[in-house]
Amino acid sequence: MKILIVSSFLPFPLHSGGHIRLYNLIKRLSKNNEITLVCEKRFWQTEEDVVEVRKICKQVITIPRRKQWSISNIVSSGLSDKPFLITGHTLSKMKSEISRILDTEGFDLIHAETSYVFQNIPKTNLPIIVAEHNIEYDVYRKYQDKAKFFLKPFLGMDIMKLKTYEEKVWRNANAVVAVSEKDKKIIDGLNKKVYVVPNGVDIKQFTINNSQLTNHKQGKTILYIGDFKWVQNRDALKFILEKIWPRLDSKLKLWIVGKNIPDDLRKLGEKNVVFDENAPDDTSEIFGKADILLAPIRVGGGTSYKILEAMASGVPVVTTSLGAGGIGAENNKEIIIANSEKEIIEGTSRILTDHVLYENISKNARILIEKKYNWDNIAESLQEVYKSLI
Repeated sequence: MKILIVSSFLPFPLHSGGHIRLYNLIKRLSKNNEITLVCEKRFWQTEEDVVEVRKICKQVITIPRRKQWSISNIVSSGLSDKPFLITGHTLSKMKSEISRILDTEGFDLIHAETSYVFQNIPKTNLPIIVAEHNIEYDVYRKYQDKAKFFLKPFLGMDIMKLKTYEEKVWRNANAVVAVSEKDKKIIDGLNKKVYVVPNGVDIKQFTINNSQLTNHKQGKTILYIGDFKWVQNRDALKFILEKIWPRLDSKLKLWIVGKNIPDDLRKLGEKNVVFDENAPDDTSEIFGKADILLAPIRVGGGTSYKILEAMASGVPVVTTSLGAGGIGAENNKEIIIANSEKEIIEGTSRILTDHVLYENISKNARILIEKKYNWDNIAESLQEVYKSLI
């Protein structure tokens, strides 16, 4: 098959869940398909990053990413029916490049990676599949719940516009891919072809460190990992530092790994809290040094890669119902689900002191990942979706 992928991002380096997902899918799909990628490129991404993606594509065409937070975008969105997110991703150059390549080459289908680049695709008779990482309006709604009161009316109007836009895209697409059953249920009814193609893990890269299973030492390491430019990661870490960490065993170490750690969160750090912005890019090395992953996700959607990667590495996860949503992991079997402060503290303490529970969750989580979240199997599922449209 000849596939044109239109993406809101260049999927390298692998610093975020979206990058990890698209890169791994293209890498596997390119073995039996000819893939052309047209995508936005952030200012910090290099030509070397483009070269890495070209290794798994027939060709890669990049379009400079517009600055999202600009006066022109804010005004344009405020004076139109376009939501703010869509305004920032509407690129005339991308549309012209796609038109040019459609005129000069023959493709079997178009794959739009996220709905917010759909408006850049010119009218065509080719089938279009839209792959969603989140239900964006639902994610923004959770932001609204935690926003300052004076911002809520403005966010509310933008959320209504975003919901209208997303639903229109789903209706107009030939098929829609969601990452979880929860997201699929929201899209069902607006499109007859909605498929779940979950996020995944490279099970050869992420393996269980058997020494962890027999390591009953004192002073264990609790890991929190994320990119702190995202609201959900800042929210979760603030919650940990203010509500959870002061009430845990003082012999524990909290290892906070990620880029862009805000100064106001650093100030909340106490004894045995380590802020690390220089950890290896290879997160398998990070999980190899952690005893558990603490991920009290309270805002967001989709499926968290850090949770899947921890489970693949045999590192037990303590998370909320939102964090565990869509994974299909059973509480106290493959994961610890805790929502209140009390439940999170008790769950964290229990997994670190009950060695039988620790080993069972570690092994069961790995089994679940191998069965449901192996990238090879997931890419095959997406290939079947493609075939259904031809």
